[in-house]
Amino acid sequence: MASKPSRSTKSKSTVHKPPKPASFSKDEELQAYHDMLLIRRFEEKAGQLYGMGHIGGFCHLYIGQEAVVTGMQMSLKDGDQVITGYRDHGHMLACDMNPDGVMAELTGRANGYSKGKGGSMHMFSKEKNFYGGHGIVGAQVSLGTGLAFANKYRGNDNVSLAYFGDGASNQGQVYESFNMASLWDLPVIYIIENNRYAMGTSVNRSSALTDFSQRGASFNIPGMHVDGMDVRAVKAAGDYAVKWARDGKGPFILEMETYRYRGHSMSDPAKYRTKDEVQKMRAEQDPIEQVKERLLSEKHSTEEELKSIDKKIREIVGKSAEFAMADPLPDDSELYTDILVEA
Repeated sequence: MASKPSRSTKSKSTVHKPPKPASFSKDEELQAYHDMLLIRRFEEKAGQLYGMGHIGGFCHLYIGQEAVVTGMQMSLKDGDQVITGYRDHGHMLACDMNPDGVMAELTGRANGYSKGKGGSMHMFSKEKNFYGGHGIVGAQVSLGTGLAFANKYRGNDNVSLAYFGDGASNQGQVYESFNMASLWDLPVIYIIENNRYAMGTSVNRSSALTDFSQRGASFNIPGMHVDGMDVRAVKAAGDYAVKWARDGKGPFILEMETYRYRGHSMSDPAKYRTKDEVQKMRAEQDPIEQVKERLLSEKHSTEEELKSIDKKIREIVGKSAEFAMADPLPDDSELYTDILVEA
């Protein structure tokens, strides 16, 4: 009688308890405050420019979710890669991309990161290991898995971070990527930014399993549920997951429970939720205000010092808008450039 085919006995616990929030030094608190505030002020300015007609197409703002990418970047080293979907301006700034270049790309100018041809959803910086901004829902998950495959193939110890939302979590290519990443123990961290509304539909109406940290259970991918409004909790979870992947243990899922204050995009009036709900989140869980309160209560900073930081950031953002408005549009000769890369 023929023997039965062998089955993999690889098994990993898929439930990981989140570690205690990280203990930040004064400098770390100030850095987190600065980085999150830069993202917020930049996005506010982008919203203004969109309303004035200077930004065309789609524009998805990251306001409210700043703690996620800020905390995760604090866990990375040079060489680690980031890829995300279309709500991407915050990720670009967190990766230290120049606000001038980001704003110029948003307004379709020649000195934007994609030479004015990518816009809000499609800009990249190989220098900063930022691989997009992608408009196709869930596409970045497969690409981020590919980045991890390249890292393993080359034998380096870099990890890739693939960000996507609760809506994209229901896309088929996500699970194909999970399967491959688990089979090959790829060093990829899947970060699900659960802002509770897939476009305009509550997760309770669109997802059979709303504990997104367990979406990889059938692929033996461990997951963790994280308070994505607390940058210290994000940093601690990021450290845990990055070490897991860098040590060769394979992929890891982090569900970041967060919240966007604005609509899905600039064209979304967000009538599917109440103003009271949004205001309650702002009042009780705002990621920037949490850091501000700690800085003041621990006497690491004064109100005047924090106002000074805000003033400098507003100047940076204001100059980025001025740079973009003065930057020329791409020349017609650029229309067919950068379409293919010759290998």
